[in-house]
Amino acid sequence: MPATRQILIDPVTRIEGHAKISIHLDDNGEVREARFHVTEFRGFERFCEGRPFWEMPGITARICGICPVSHLLASAKAGDALLSVTIPPAAEKLRRLMNLGQMVQSHALSFFHLSAPDLLLGFDSDPAQRNVFGLMAADPTLARAGIRLRQFGQDIIAMLGGSKIHPAWAVPGGVRSAPTAVQRADIAQRLPEARATVLDALRRFKALLDTHHAEVATFGNFPSLFLGLVGPHGEWEHYDGRLRVVDAGGAIIADQVEPSRYRDIIAEAVEPWSYLKMPYYRARGYPAGMYRVGPLARLNICTRIGTLLADAELGEMRQRAGGIATSSFYYHYARLVEILAALERISLLLDDPDLDSLRLRAEAGLNQFEGIGVSEAPRGTLFHHYTVDAHGLIQSVNLIIATGHNNLAMNRTIAQIARHYVKGDQISEGALNRVEAGIRAYDPCLSCSTHAAGTMPLVVTLIAADGTVLDEVRR
Repeated sequence: MPATRQILIDPVTRIEGHAKISIHLDDNGEVREARFHVTEFRGFERFCEGRPFWEMPGITARICGICPVSHLLASAKAGDALLSVTIPPAAEKLRRLMNLGQMVQSHALSFFHLSAPDLLLGFDSDPAQRNVFGLMAADPTLARAGIRLRQFGQDIIAMLGGSKIHPAWAVPGGVRSAPTAVQRADIAQRLPEARATVLDALRRFKALLDTHHAEVATFGNFPSLFLGLVGPHGEWEHYDGRLRVVDAGGAIIADQVEPSRYRDIIAEAVEPWSYLKMPYYRARGYPAGMYRVGPLARLNICTRIGTLLADAELGEMRQRAGGIATSSFYYHYARLVEILAALERISLLLDDPDLDSLRLRAEAGLNQFEGIGVSEAPRGTLFHHYTVDAHGLIQSVNLIIATGHNNLAMNRTIAQIARHYVKGDQISEGALNRVEAGIRAYDPCLSCSTHAAGTMPLVVTLIAADGTVLDEVRR
């Protein structure tokens, strides 16, 4: 085996959670491999054991402060399965409304706060200014609009659940409460501003595609499978539906798979250098069964979105990508299209007469000993799988977090970027930022684990095979 050198990026900045990247060089200074290390430990699967399943939505919502709604809904759906109930129509539509609000706020956070500093200020710009505060100084109107767009999504969550973070609202069998007509009218009148913000962001991002050819070509641009939920006719789905898998050419290789049968198509691997599991498409084995989830996958697998403006943007995105978008740089594009789709769906739901119903919950006791809840989180398909005893106490929990699905793809992405931008015995600021930005394109949420304590300086160290430090960068 040739001697190796290593570049260490610890921690990766502007993501939710803590991780590091190591780039391994061979003796010729060429990138041999790259690894995305998730250094946080996730313990929820074990310490939920012994708890009543009724408590699981409230407990698992605490997994993350960025996407509590995603865990709340997936957990409540697993509870529905344990009760063997079909929840009332009003409850389903209200859950959908909250999930749409979650998509708006989370995608807005990703695009405007975490990625826009790179996209709009430049990957090679001064790191001291390349952040949300620098964006506020450079373009206060855009920064303010992004903040208000995220607030709009958060206010929908608060309107329904009483809190923007960790709402105790969705429960096995339905939901606890419905919004008033006045609350719905307030959200409705803010829709035009939110729509204008995302349309402006789409215009700006499409202009960037014409000037960032290298990033489009190297930010995770490779063939893979794509997985997510679709409706009965293959339409875009964000809350319910069945699983579909397509390949890089758009061919459907698995379709209308019941979410409860997810183990038929998904298996999980582990590596000793990361706490994040590595799911893969079972039929193709590990690691050949790499697939991607999230906004890019959802738009790649669906036949249509089903709303006027978003379908027009989806058509343009596919035209620009030449069909299936295989570059992870397009994740940013897909997020904006999904925000637009969410706003259009929110507008329709706010006028739905079912939301006036007082029947919000199906009453039942424990009827099954196994329940699986699957929903689309902003970052991708989220699985909650519970088994219980005769008293309804949790015996086992398996969570497949959306970020985990993308783990193999994220590792391949940083290797591809590093091979293009990292040369010799030093790493430039622009190369460093692009490697990190390759991870940010997936918007990983690692807050499903414990957090590191203390300060987290970024240290990048290039080490020769004999242990000599060739270069070190700190910020």
